[in-house]
Amino acid sequence: RNTTRHKTFFKDLCLVGPLRCIQTNWCSNNMIMIPFAAFFVLSSLLVVPGQCFLARQPLSRKALSSSSSSSSLSAVAPTTSPLPKGISPFEKSASRSIDIQGNFRKLAQPALEQALKDGKMQLEIEFPPLTGGAKSKSQFDDFDNVSELNANRDWCVQLVPSLQNRLTSPTAGKLENTWFILPDDKECELAKVEWTGQRFQSACQFTSIRAACTAVAGGEQIKAWGTSLASAVNKIQGGDGILADSSTLDDLDVSKSRLHLVCQPGNGGPVEDWINVKQLHETTRTSSTSNSLQEQPTCIVNGALDKVRDGYYPGIFFPALAATKSWYDAFEPVFFIKPISDKGLYGWVYRVYPEPWQVVLQTAKSEQKGSTT
Repeated sequence: RNTTRHKTFFKDLCLVGPLRCIQTNWCSNNMIMIPFAAFFVLSSLLVVPGQCFLARQPLSRKALSSSSSSSSLSAVAPTTSPLPKGISPFEKSASRSIDIQGNFRKLAQPALEQALKDGKMQLEIEFPPLTGGAKSKSQFDDFDNVSELNANRDWCVQLVPSLQNRLTSPTAGKLENTWFILPDDKECELAKVEWTGQRFQSACQFTSIRAACTAVAGGEQIKAWGTSLASAVNKIQGGDGILADSSTLDDLDVSKSRLHLVCQPGNGGPVEDWINVKQLHETTRTSSTSNSLQEQPTCIVNGALDKVRDGYYPGIFFPALAATKSWYDAFEPVFFIKPISDKGLYGWVYRVYPEPWQVVLQTAKSEQKGSTT
């Protein structure tokens, strides 16, 4: 896809070097110098010659120039996290017996904490939410948006207790609260019904994008098409939110420092969610009702931000969304694992903050069983 975002992304991959195409345990010993890998090598030569290396194994001293020292070797080959187990498309049955989502959380938690300590205020987490467990699904399986949203919600709810009293930011200090922000009031109500345990409900404030914007900016937000009608119908039925009663949402204290943990905004829902998340973040930074005018960090989980950054929605038809592109461009991926495939090749784009990016190729391992391979 010949877009500026992807050009920049590939350039970043080459700059962080080494770009390593890692052959995992289930891979064969065959040559893996493929067009996919060759593309990144050529890109690196065009960007920063000599700074991008492709190797099946970590580079040895002989692979470098004779003048390289041990310190320069460690600088060229930084430590990177291995790919989580059980996510190979060639071992689908293995994923059903592994808590892959739990492993994702174990990687994302310290990465998120470190990014906040480093002063990052716009954070991104992206992963396949339906991989692992008895009903594991990969990118090649059919699934609906409701299943995806439920999986993202459950992942976030289980992450929040591990973050309690552990988050600090140079600008906001120790973060006292976490606002768990769901796309709408009904999703918030369902989340509180599904997760009734005190451990989960006391770890954060369950709220919606609408309610968070109302608390911070006094209701100033971009309403999605059909919202007014849904709200009117709900009021007739005795509620005062959108498809739900707002009494199910937690009270929000804007005077305390906090993390805005936003679950799947925009993706599969109205594009106005992306606009309102930006408005919530920027209003928090400038509003006199916020904590000493200090910016509060925002972390978006599986928000499909590349749809905004890549121009998936034409700017001529969605000018307000197009205006958010530069803001979303500034997001720091703290835990990012995304499947990629092309012409029978399968792999992952992978990063755990503050490590460099990795591109991991996975190939099938051939085994001889009787007369068949």
